Amino acid sequence: MTEQVTIIGAGIVGICCALSLQERGIPVRIVDRGEPGQETSFGNAGVVSPWSFIPQAMPGIWKKLPAMLLDPKSALSVRPSFWPKMVPWGLRFLGQSGEKTVRKVSDAMELLCRPSVDLYRMHLQGTGHEDLITDSLYVHAFRHPEQANLDGLDYLIRAEKGGQLERIGGDALHRLEPALTRDFKAAILIKGQARITSPGRVGTVLADKARSQGAEIVKAEITGLTRQEDGSWCLTTSGETLHAQSIVLAAGVWSADLLKPLGLSVPLVAERGYHVEFPNPPSCLTNSIMDVDAKVVASSMQDGLRVAGTAEFADIDAPPDPRKQAILTEQAKAMIPDLDTSQAQFWMGRRPSFPDSLPAIGQLEGKPGLYTAFGHSHYGLMMAPKTGELVADLLSGRRHNIDLDPFSPDRF
Repeated sequence: MTEQVTIIGAGIVGICCALSLQERGIPVRIVDRGEPGQETSFGNAGVVSPWSFIPQAMPGIWKKLPAMLLDPKSALSVRPSFWPKMVPWGLRFLGQSGEKTVRKVSDAMELLCRPSVDLYRMHLQGTGHEDLITDSLYVHAFRHPEQANLDGLDYLIRAEKGGQLERIGGDALHRLEPALTRDFKAAILIKGQARITSPGRVGTVLADKARSQGAEIVKAEITGLTRQEDGSWCLTTSGETLHAQSIVLAAGVWSADLLKPLGLSVPLVAERGYHVEFPNPPSCLTNSIMDVDAKVVASSMQDGLRVAGTAEFADIDAPPDPRKQAILTEQAKAMIPDLDTSQAQFWMGRRPSFPDSLPAIGQLEGKPGLYTAFGHSHYGLMMAPKTGELVADLLSGRRHNIDLDPFSPDRF
């Protein structure tokens, strides 16, 4: 019988790893302190974008950072207590912003993002919830029409790689999405996209599928990993002690703390994102809409209209900033004037972010049997299915002609 693989983390990445391992005939056990799919990816804006392979660090970003940090309503903020960790991470981040590096990182991101729609449809097939993913445009909406420029590097890279992009004016945008404010004077449409109408529900449905296919799902908090003399791994938990020959570490931002006792330090930070969701909106959005000025994304979900965004750097366990709710609500109202904001529901999650916008995928050097699948930053929902495929290939010994060096967990 094939040896069971233990996956630490029941987020969307861990769940997709489980499904892909099962497809290769490998039994799996998933361990998490919470319910599957209800942590970071739960609060996602729902965009599933084969063309969102543009890293966060772009040329010239250093010029924009001071104004963003000084603006209390901007998408970027840093808690004062986090600055000692932020400075070294931020310098590494800025070091990734040259055009040559951006293009190299984009090539790696494309590998993970491009098949995302097809892979989600494959995973959802037979669950009875295939409608959780639907075709969509990704609409980048601009208040200043001169900024809607297809010659920008991010759009040029998409077009060079085969993306279908179209610039439209304000009238055409209003016909496409009548609920949006007339303040938007232009938009760039990115075609060939999809959106998930309930990221949390997708996590539950796919975890149930894995369970129905024989996955063991254990609710426990992992507090330590120890390599045994026989080469196996001991997992200390809040309950029983578990043992495994092979482990996939997919615990998001919490992965770094589990690696430290093993002598491994990685520049992973909690880039916290927030959303507000408004039940029973007066109208729905057909597509995912980014307000380019505010850097937030609005999308209609099963339970209401969600506006998600912001990047707050802080300690993992720092409490949510209640001011973010008022800011996001104001930004939502600015996008959709008829929106009833009286029943807004507020949420915060923790993106696991590396300075180069790429996750760690692969076996750790000198740690046989310990594989990584974490650090997906803003792109976890999009990158999860292909990450699962790559991890399953590694563990099953399947050969492929893909260069995984950009994702090496030892690259730092």
